[in-house]
Amino acid sequence: MNAFGPVSEETDPGGRVFFSGAGRSLIEEDEIELTSVGVDIGSSTSHLLFSRITLERMDTRYVVADRQVIFASDILLTPYAGENTIDASVLGGFIRAQYTAAGMSPDDVDTGALILTGVAARRSNARAIGEIFAAEAGKFVSVSAGDGLEALIAAHGSGAVELSETGGPVVNIDVGGGTTKIALCEAGEVRACTAIDVGARLIVLDDAGRIARLEPFGARHLVAAGVVAGPGDELTVADRRRVADGMATRVLAAVRGDAQDGYLRLPPLTAKLSGARVVFSGGVSEFIAAPGGVSDDLGPQLAEALRRRIAAWASDIRPARQRIRATVVGASQYTVQVSGSTIFLDPESALPIRNLAVIAPQLDLGEVIDPADVAARITDSLRRMDLTETPVAVAIPWTGSATYARLAGLARGLVTGLRAHLDAGHALVMVIDGDIGGVLGMQARTEEHVPGAIVSIDGIALADFDFIDIGEIIRATGAAPVVVKSLLFPTE
Repeated sequence: MNAFGPVSEETDPGGRVFFSGAGRSLIEEDEIELTSVGVDIGSSTSHLLFSRITLERMDTRYVVADRQVIFASDILLTPYAGENTIDASVLGGFIRAQYTAAGMSPDDVDTGALILTGVAARRSNARAIGEIFAAEAGKFVSVSAGDGLEALIAAHGSGAVELSETGGPVVNIDVGGGTTKIALCEAGEVRACTAIDVGARLIVLDDAGRIARLEPFGARHLVAAGVVAGPGDELTVADRRRVADGMATRVLAAVRGDAQDGYLRLPPLTAKLSGARVVFSGGVSEFIAAPGGVSDDLGPQLAEALRRRIAAWASDIRPARQRIRATVVGASQYTVQVSGSTIFLDPESALPIRNLAVIAPQLDLGEVIDPADVAARITDSLRRMDLTETPVAVAIPWTGSATYARLAGLARGLVTGLRAHLDAGHALVMVIDGDIGGVLGMQARTEEHVPGAIVSIDGIALADFDFIDIGEIIRATGAAPVVVKSLLFPTE
């Protein structure tokens, strides 16, 4: 039983998981249709997106052949029970209502992603929100997105990353209620990102135009604009425009790579851009796309100021594939792969594991592997994905010969880059697409003195935004079943 009602899951005696209501095993079918839901709960707004995903078998794994949005929910202003505590009861009622509007029940959903951002990601809120989905824990990937990860997800969801594959760099500017995330995209990748305390709902007004809620950085922006006002005071349209213009000026400076004294939430962009294509996402982007709207916050004024200032700098402003829904389109897909038989597992009790986040650092694995370079790239991936304190699996691309020198360099770099994780008691989990799982795991155990468990499997291809479940070893084959759950970003 959960907030939606009773939930059932069927498992056959052999241990293969069947999706509830489907009566089928993934690894027995060539084509599978799944119903997926993405849930985005943020500081300012919350919403859902239901999708139907078609998977087709390719060798030992499934890939996405088609994805269709079948229902987009209403957008709710995130309800608060206190100043910084989300009202889980009201939120649960909204989610139930949207399931009903979509003609869905939890039993109809095969998989999903729950993305918590901003205030929603705080531990007390996350616990209450998690209870809403407690019975769905096996189906859902749960992502508590900090500023860096939210910038990455928004850039993918808006289409900025895909747009950057040709024609030079693209800057995605995701303007929300509390913060603005900026991602520099080039050649189909996010090269760098930053975030700044600029958002439409730092100042919220009542029906009479008086300040009903004032966040600390909202008060700071008022002072910087020379506007003397506080809770209960009227904020004229002229004053709103002055505050919004100051906010937009700071966003542009952050886009250009200039330091913003006390406003930046992440280090500034290192690239000093003089102009680039720009894509806007986030709630304020709705006002940029359709000017003239009305809101109880600074959304219309901030949109106007940003459009004016960014247009004077950018080479082109391109429409987003998704705007306010940019962080929820990564609904969730399931793929299944079976590992190779050259596995290293110590101790055997380390499996099964579930919902392990994946990092896919851009490793330079030439004939000479530099451990320091490997460690630095892992550290960078952990920081970019906001996984510095979370158990992770490292995706490793491997080609060429498995010489002692190459294996030693890779193992040394992996252990060095993950040292804080290993010292905290997390397992060393390595997933390699080449056939070296056993020897790499042995190298790490015998030469690098890893204090905890080691899981090293091969024959699996992974990427950023993947989460994996690794089942117990199949005795007959020595292989392990791996379920890959990916944030799925739509294409045109």
